[in-house]
Amino acid sequence: MISFLQGRIKKFYEDRITLLVNGIGYDILIPAYLLEELKRTLNQDDNLSLYISFIQTERQPKPILVGFKNELEKDFFELFISVEDIGPSAAIKAITIPIRDIARYIEEKDIKGLRQLKGIGERKAEKIVATLKGRVARYALLPETEEPARVSITDFRKEVEDVLVNQLGHKVQEARKMISDAMERNPNIASSEELFEEVYRGQKL
Repeated sequence: MISFLQGRIKKFYEDRITLLVNGIGYDILIPAYLLEELKRTLNQDDNLSLYISFIQTERQPKPILVGFKNELEKDFFELFISVEDIGPSAAIKAITIPIRDIARYIEEKDIKGLRQLKGIGERKAEKIVATLKGRVARYALLPETEEPARVSITDFRKEVEDVLVNQLGHKVQEARKMISDAMERNPNIASSEELFEEVYRGQKL
């Protein structure tokens, strides 16, 4: 199974890229919002690293690779395709806005917001909320397309603590220990999204 690829962009397509890795070209599907960012910021022959969701099922016997810029986005996608009637192909087409925004719509039960997604009508939007509400708050802290302004250590620690306690149900002391452990593992953390990713990584150890 492929979970991460690093190589050189050989070609851009409408819904995917070909990434050349050690002489082998991998066709990797890319959600629309991310593909637009890559086309805007990178050129053919530039180097690129992607976290890969490798999908092969009875309904999808031919393996497909879906690329993301970080592990949290990949994990969100794999949660998203667990919703009834939303397979990998539909999810790739639907994710036309940043994942952090989709996560916020789900947590806020914003059906109108979710209907912005390509191919998502009211019924599917309701299924998404019913399936994922309470499970995607962490993804609302993913970085925006443009580099966000840096905030103080106190500010971003407090932001992550609020999400852990108020949205994910952790006790205050438990949340503070999770944050403290994450900062100890990686003292160079400089934003709420970096801190949350390190907290999340620690829970998977």
